[in-house]
Amino acid sequence: MKTKLDIIIIFIGITLIVAATTGYAFGEVPYWVKNNAGWWADGAISDAEFLSGISFLISEEIISVPPTSILENSSGEVPYWVKNNAGWWADNIVSDDEFVNGIQHLITMGLISVSSNTEFKENVSSEPQTTDPTLVALEVELEKCSEIKKAYDRLNCERDLKHEIIAHDIKTFAQSFPSGPITYYWPGFGTDGNSFEITSSGQAMLRLRILAENTSSNQNEALFCTGPAVCNYDVTNGSTSFKYSGMDFTNGQLILKPGESKIFNFFFGPNIGGGGTTFEYNAEKEYYFRGNESFGSISIPLNLE
Repeated sequence: MKTKLDIIIIFIGITLIVAATTGYAFGEVPYWVKNNAGWWADGAISDAEFLSGISFLISEEIISVPPTSILENSSGEVPYWVKNNAGWWADNIVSDDEFVNGIQHLITMGLISVSSNTEFKENVSSEPQTTDPTLVALEVELEKCSEIKKAYDRLNCERDLKHEIIAHDIKTFAQSFPSGPITYYWPGFGTDGNSFEITSSGQAMLRLRILAENTSSNQNEALFCTGPAVCNYDVTNGSTSFKYSGMDFTNGQLILKPGESKIFNFFFGPNIGGGGTTFEYNAEKEYYFRGNESFGSISIPLNLE
C-alpha cells in the first residue's frame, strides 16, 4: 500500500518526465493531475500536500491559469466546494475549465503560490542572507540540486537539503531534551505546527511539532505509537493523561538511522475513539508532553496559557 509520500513523489515525478516533452495550452490541465485531485477529494492526501503540488505544476508552467490577483483578509481555509469540484473533475463530471476556476479561486485566497520557475531560480541563486556557516553551506548544496538532470534524483536532493535546513533552524533556537540515543527538540508555540487555542465551543486544541534526532546510536532507533490506546507519547497535567486525536507516525513508528533527524506532529483535541481522550484545559494545572520509550523518557513543559 502506497504512503502519502509515495503518492506525491510518483505524481510529481511523472509530471516532470512528461513535462520535459509536452506543452499545454492555456487553461488545459494534464490528465494525470486528475489522480491527484481524486486522492485529495478522498482524503488520501492533505490540503497542504495538494496545494503544494498544484503550486509546483503552475510554477513549472504545466498548468496554465489566467493572471489572478490575491485578495486581502482571506480565511486561509480551502472552501468545501473547491474540494468537491476536484473530486467531480477527477470523475469527469465537471470540465477542465471548471477545475481551473477552482484553482484560480485558491490563488485569489493566497493558498497557492504562482511565482514563476525563473523567479524561484533567481531567489535560490541570490547571495545567502545569513552568516551562519552551516546554514550557508546547506543553502549552497541546495542550489547545486538544481543541476541534477534526473527529476526524481533532483527532487530527493532538494527534499533532503530542505529538511536539513529546517532541522538546523529548529535546533538553533529550540529547547533540547535528550533521552538515551535520541534528542528531541521543541521550538515552542508561535512556530510552524505549534499552537494552542480554545474554540468558540470551548474545545481545547493543542498542536505540537517536534524534531527527533538519533544523536548517539550506531544503529536504527524507533519511536512507537500505533494508536491512541497504545502510544509511547501523550500529554499530562499531572492528574490526567490525554491521548492524541491525530499524529503522523507511518505504520505506527518513526525510524531514525544513525545521525538522522525527522519531524513528527501530534494533535490533541476531540476524542476520535480507539482509546483516545478529549483534551481538556485547566488554567490551574501545568501541562507536559511526555515520551516513554525503551531507551529513555522525556517530559517537555508546554506552559499553556
